[in-house]
Amino acid sequence: MTERPMQMCETWGVPDVAQRPGAAVEALQLVGSMNPGSGFVGNRYIMQLNQHPPSWQTSGSSPWGGLSGAAVFCGRQITGVIAADAAHSAHAALTAVPAYVLYQNEEFRAALSAHGAGQMELQAVEFQNLAAAVAPTGGPRSAAALLRAERQVVGFQGREKLLEQLTRWCDREGFGALLLHGPAGQGKTRLAHHLASSLTAGGWAVLWPRSDADPAELRTLCEVTKPLLVVLDYAEARARQLVTLLEASTEHAGTSSFKVLLLARTAGDWWTNAQAASGPTEELLDGTPVVELAALQESSASRPQAYRQAVDAFAIALPNVAGWQGHDWLRLAADLPTPELTAPGLGNALTLQTTALVDLLDAAAATTLQAGFRATDVEDRLLLHERRYWQQTATTHHLTPSLTFDTLEDALAAGLLIGAADRQQADEILGKVAGLIDQSLDRRNGVRAWIASLYPPTGSGPWGSLYPDRLAERFIGRRLETDASLAERLIPGANEAQTSQLLTIYSRAAAHLVFDGGLDASLTALCLRHRSILAPQAINIATQTERPGPIIAALHQTIGDSGTSLNDLELLSEHLPHSSLILAEWAVELMKRLVDDYRSVSHDAPYGSPEIAGSLKHLSSLLSDLGRQEEALAAIKEAIEAFEIAAFFAPEFHLININICRHDLSSLLAKMGRPAEALATLSDAIDSYRRLAVISGRAAITPHLAASLNNQSIQLARAGRRDEALVASEEAVQISRPPTLPLSKGLDAYTEALIEDSFRMINPPLHPFFLAGSLANLAIRLRESGRPEESVAASQESVQIYRTLVESHPDDPKYVRYLAGGLQHLSTHWRKMGRSEESLSAIKESVDIRYALARAFPDAYLPEHASCLNDLALELMDLGHEAEALDATEKAVKILRALAARYPGMYTQDLHNSLQLYARLNS
Repeated sequence: MTERPMQMCETWGVPDVAQRPGAAVEALQLVGSMNPGSGFVGNRYIMQLNQHPPSWQTSGSSPWGGLSGAAVFCGRQITGVIAADAAHSAHAALTAVPAYVLYQNEEFRAALSAHGAGQMELQAVEFQNLAAAVAPTGGPRSAAALLRAERQVVGFQGREKLLEQLTRWCDREGFGALLLHGPAGQGKTRLAHHLASSLTAGGWAVLWPRSDADPAELRTLCEVTKPLLVVLDYAEARARQLVTLLEASTEHAGTSSFKVLLLARTAGDWWTNAQAASGPTEELLDGTPVVELAALQESSASRPQAYRQAVDAFAIALPNVAGWQGHDWLRLAADLPTPELTAPGLGNALTLQTTALVDLLDAAAATTLQAGFRATDVEDRLLLHERRYWQQTATTHHLTPSLTFDTLEDALAAGLLIGAADRQQADEILGKVAGLIDQSLDRRNGVRAWIASLYPPTGSGPWGSLYPDRLAERFIGRRLETDASLAERLIPGANEAQTSQLLTIYSRAAAHLVFDGGLDASLTALCLRHRSILAPQAINIATQTERPGPIIAALHQTIGDSGTSLNDLELLSEHLPHSSLILAEWAVELMKRLVDDYRSVSHDAPYGSPEIAGSLKHLSSLLSDLGRQEEALAAIKEAIEAFEIAAFFAPEFHLININICRHDLSSLLAKMGRPAEALATLSDAIDSYRRLAVISGRAAITPHLAASLNNQSIQLARAGRRDEALVASEEAVQISRPPTLPLSKGLDAYTEALIEDSFRMINPPLHPFFLAGSLANLAIRLRESGRPEESVAASQESVQIYRTLVESHPDDPKYVRYLAGGLQHLSTHWRKMGRSEESLSAIKESVDIRYALARAFPDAYLPEHASCLNDLALELMDLGHEAEALDATEKAVKILRALAARYPGMYTQDLHNSLQLYARLNS
């Protein structure tokens, strides 16, 4: 998937060189390396052998005869199959048929399927250390394992339109992200596997990253040179990995598709925060398709056929499950009546398939369905069969009767609930289970081995997990329903990853309808009692889970509890997400409580505490987001008063904070329809910044002053005060320029350089990005003031700065985007001067840049590309190039039609404007 040389590989076989007359057939293990570029044209790999090539005297043959057909492994992955002795290599190299060539052969895939391989996906050899481990090889150990999405036991059905949409999304060039969300069991993972299988048949590679994969390692995905689909399951809990994948995409060459498919149960606060994690992520995720996965069998009329299909598929698979071989499954399936399938919940794909599996198992075990069972109880029915498997395996491990089965179930629930990274953690967890506290290490090791035999580890951990996830959640929920103290005992000594997993699974279990809120109180109490440990994780998980009510209740009670310390409140404040609708009301309560507590410990200066002022500023922002503008206004004014008092003791620091608050106050007043007050407040901030520049030095104040001046310029222009707007904009440019020091004549070069270096140490220049933005704003103000030549000059200087930034930061799309925007504005300024040729040149360059961005990141940059095409059409029309203008407009209309269809209402006006221009050109 990359061009990394020296990929280590090995193969085993029985080549002629290893054989001796009269002796048994001997094997030989060969080790070597592959370079991706070698054999590329002929779709072959060349395995360069590490060992010295053998001497071979037999002409017309090869020492490697008999080796053809041997599998070539890179790590744990089959990479190809040995074909022949490489020509002209003196027996020092072998040719191999790559796995991707074999996989594209339909007969080869059919042979794999016939031998139990099922659906398979091509994976990248270079990134196998990042990949989540697949299901254990061999037959499933329990019937529940047949429901694992990656086994794909039941044939894929339906979702045709969605698959077409996903395929079109993959077909677009460059980077793209898509969020697919829906309840547990809706079929997200199954759909992703089906999509992945279809893509790998066309030469794509697929990566399902491990949940614990190092983000720094994920960044190396920028090296891929072939189409790659990255599937991030449970994306709501993997924000850091998502950010890293986006960063990798910005460094990707863009010559092949790089797609990230996000799977999540919800698309709530976590998604909002992910988009706002940084400037690049906001740009890249802007316009990302968000698809809610509907129930597969929404109509009850289609369920009987889907049920029969599942029954037949399980009947074929069950003979391969240990303990279930002694039944005539095909006959049982044929005799199994189709039940009434109209109950709520059976539209869910997993619920329907689990029902089919359990009905078949019940028929084989002659189990009578208990009266009152509902569709939502199907997991409990399956757990009855799973328990038989647990009991049989416990007997084999000689754990019973010396340990009760209740103790073993508690041990299993504890292991699945909190997780363990290694055997030491496993022993610590099992040592907290009530029935194992007084047991020997040998006995606990026996329990660990029992869990591992039930659910073998697929990675480095001591055990795997019970699948599907919803079944594990139901089992854990039942154990917690019986004994809530099980979770209590696990928390002391647990690390962050473990407490996060515990809260996640606990909250998901509590969301199961079958518990009817019965786990809510115990979950809330757990969070409350262990607030110092769990509160930071609770805040994160509240934004991720489907049903955060019990966790939010604990957070509210934490604030309301007088025993919650100021340190605990500060810790909660530090973990507040950037934005959260779910936690908005609670965040307001938290800030109010913080303000009160800060006041209680600041008796001598009730308004002079910087902590009070900072909390009031944050409170104002939170209230404004909730639409409570009057309360927000009162809070920000009080914050300014508090900072003013604090400024008596530390003026250099707190005067800046006062002005930042004034800036917020100005924005709030403008939002409330009070523009005169907003401008007056901003003017106060600017005057204060000017005074501070004298006290604190230019470097610390200029970014704040320049931003305020530019905002003042925009507000003045909106108020029709163009002359004043121009003055403010000119000052912003002036202070954003690098400082210069006039030197006396006659100084030698050394002295002049020394003085200049000293001056720049005291007055370091701003980042040129600030100057470019100020110049762009100035160009608009100059044009509005009837000074087109100066407008063009300012715009040209802004564009030149952006060009320099692009050259020095080639992998950052932000600067490329600003360069395109600067050129688009420059084109407008040229057009206002009547300089059509110059305007056309600028807009064409902008279109080319936008096109490249849109190819690499279509979801983020297609709307801007369409806007630029319309401007190009206007320029071409002014020059009399109607045919080219029409072509540009047609492209814009095509883009906007697709965007308007994908995002109803969002691009309607843009499409309307483009269609009007198109009609004008056609008239």
